[in-house]
Amino acid sequence: MSRSFDHLVAPTYPELLSPAGGPEPFAAALAAGADAIYCGMGSFNARRKATNFTDEAFADACRAAHLAGARVYVTVNIVIKDTEMADALELIRRCAELGADAFIIQDWGLFFEVKRLMPALELHVSTQANIHDVRGTIWCREAGADRVTLSRELSVSEIADIAQAGIDLEVFAHGSICFSYSGVCLLSSFACSGRSANRGMCAQPCRLPYELLDEHGEVIPTPGRERALCPRDNCTVDMLGELIDAGAGALKLEGRMKAPDYVYSVTRAYREAVDDVLAHREMDPSRARDRARRLKRCFNRDFTSAYQHGTSGDEMMSYERSNNRGQIVGEVLGSRRANNPAGLHPDDRRVRAAIVRIRLDEPVGKGDLLELRHDDEFDQFLTVTAAADAAAGETIECRAARAMPAGALVRLIRSQAALDEAAAALHRDVARKRAVDVHVRARLGEPFCVELSCVDDPSFCAQATGFTVEPARTKAVTADDLIEHVGRMGSSPFEAASFDIDLDEGCGMGFSAVHKVRAQACAALESAICAGYGARSDALAELSPFAQSATTAETATVGQVEPFEPEICAIATSFEAALAAREAGADHIYLTVDDLDAAGLDPARAREMGITPILDEVCRAADHERLEPWIASGAPAAVGNISELALARERGAAPEIRTCIPVHNVACLQALEAHGAAGFWLSPELTLAEIERIAPHATVPVGLIVSGAPRVMTSEHCILQVANACIHDCARCRLRTRACSLRNIDGKVLPVRTDIHGRSRLYDGYPLDLTPQMGKLLAAGVSRFAVDGTLLAPDALSELVARARRALEAARAGRQPARRLPKTSAGCLFVGVD
Repeated sequence: MSRSFDHLVAPTYPELLSPAGGPEPFAAALAAGADAIYCGMGSFNARRKATNFTDEAFADACRAAHLAGARVYVTVNIVIKDTEMADALELIRRCAELGADAFIIQDWGLFFEVKRLMPALELHVSTQANIHDVRGTIWCREAGADRVTLSRELSVSEIADIAQAGIDLEVFAHGSICFSYSGVCLLSSFACSGRSANRGMCAQPCRLPYELLDEHGEVIPTPGRERALCPRDNCTVDMLGELIDAGAGALKLEGRMKAPDYVYSVTRAYREAVDDVLAHREMDPSRARDRARRLKRCFNRDFTSAYQHGTSGDEMMSYERSNNRGQIVGEVLGSRRANNPAGLHPDDRRVRAAIVRIRLDEPVGKGDLLELRHDDEFDQFLTVTAAADAAAGETIECRAARAMPAGALVRLIRSQAALDEAAAALHRDVARKRAVDVHVRARLGEPFCVELSCVDDPSFCAQATGFTVEPARTKAVTADDLIEHVGRMGSSPFEAASFDIDLDEGCGMGFSAVHKVRAQACAALESAICAGYGARSDALAELSPFAQSATTAETATVGQVEPFEPEICAIATSFEAALAAREAGADHIYLTVDDLDAAGLDPARAREMGITPILDEVCRAADHERLEPWIASGAPAAVGNISELALARERGAAPEIRTCIPVHNVACLQALEAHGAAGFWLSPELTLAEIERIAPHATVPVGLIVSGAPRVMTSEHCILQVANACIHDCARCRLRTRACSLRNIDGKVLPVRTDIHGRSRLYDGYPLDLTPQMGKLLAAGVSRFAVDGTLLAPDALSELVARARRALEAARAGRQPARRLPKTSAGCLFVGVD
């Protein structure tokens, strides 16, 4: 499929990109003015629990979008198992045949397979790929990406720097924020029975309550701040001009699990805001208040734009609650007991009903759902319905299930107006009509002709001709007559924006014949808009099934001929721990860059000592000066993101791919090797069977962490701030030096470590012990076995290294290694992830 298909709907800049979890939200987004809509198909997307689409519904949605001048993107933004590669490729082909404009991809194996097998398709790099600097963005561009979706954590100034990469950039403008850097979060996998965020099944454990524990397991009180990992929702409606000026080519609205009324209201608010920015319209206060009101009356956990402003403190957190906060519209003045209904038995529970008096600070509408909640009894809230429209300043009465104390806050959590507006949009025959310029030619003796061209893209044009124009027998037709009758575009997807009437004097014609030609012109324009998609569909249909051509364990050649010599590796946190691990039998020692700096070791000295530096899973512009010196020609370095891999290849280093660049298929393994990878540390989400499929196809060493607590989150926000004691000086923070943890609602204790830069890492509560499977892992092609001592004292690390050494020797001798240690886990090795 080498042909290109230029005559498709072109992207709009800046593009307003809206979510759709199914046909109704899709129609709502289109009606509200989205330039593009992203949605999921099948099971290879990060919102697998959304309704998504059938083939027929998706084809209809694509056609409606294209006729309206909008584009459609399909999210394939999860890691792909090797056994799924051919099916994922077939899904992409099918969606492209049905009309998808582009595909949003996380998995590098899938990305490069699509580039190889279907090079004409447009590909966007997902935010799950963890791209957050200009170097990583350039790598994506050179790999063939058409767009990069940047990490949510970036500031406006960082986006402006990255825009120099010369590729279309997509940024998140509104909606839910993941607490962890996207693509490196394993919390749901390890805390929620294998429901992997990297596989579209996140259980959102970050939204649940946690207790903060000190090093002794005692609770550190956090009153009113129980949700340590729950951010507010992103909202940039008041700073869109800054984002656009910085180079944001697409403004993404989050919400593929949201209802049509949410999608419609948020899209409409941002459509108006973007149009105001582009038209350089000053925002008057009343319109600004109305826009803010409409957004607050959609689902929200309160709003933040902290990341865009370069901060990540308490101002971005929703510690108190994780559900919908709506908009505060008033306060309870008091309650009185409702009259006892006629015939109601005195013992009936309904006698508790009360009439609640509410003073309004904001207007409410009939049917609005209001939440009543008092700080003194936060969990004892009620909901009531507004009986009639009421203005700010009025006092209203609502019937409630019981009395509420005076001072309770009143929040509007569901807007009836928003529901009605969305419902009206969904009942339109055409969700959104496309403006066309109309040229009518009525010359005596010539065929009557109607020409249509799209205002937003005049290359889409069509014409139709009909009857021969004759002199009028009675009343001559006027230009106004033609404007009226040709302009009646009815149920077509078009509406007239302008008319050019070329009319001879004295022409006569029947208007039914005029209507027929106009209808033919509309149909011809529809065909012209859709023609490029039909040609692309035909070309895709000619491709052979991908079961034979996809790179998988069945079709790829096995990697190394001679197996690599097995090695025991240790991740230490100090020079003392490194020495202890080496004495216990470790062949290789790894330390993070920060730990190496703390030990007073420079890159040259670390190389002399045979210590491999571990680079961060985050590499923003501010991290370059700290991280870049540790990547040197010919020297190994454990890299945690694409930016570091790009620099390592540029400098001729020997980069080892850390677990935070997930490798779940042979195609990904081979693609990253081709881009310089000199080793792999496999994801802890892989099963033994999956490792047995992919590891033999590497021509470089493959490693696995077999002992130690897995890192399950990395966040820009410091988790310890939940203690409400931040001194804003990480170097002097005493709490940071203590071995704190979070305890979840199941009693599981998750260790927390915050680095000198204020970033936090969360670890699973059960350390891994995969040493009993050392023999099978060896046979699968794993040659490096690491003990992660991040949370261990030097003596504990030494003991586990010695144990791993014994297990390796036993496995090589054909003996069964010792049984798993108590209070440890096999992680995902046997159960896998969904």
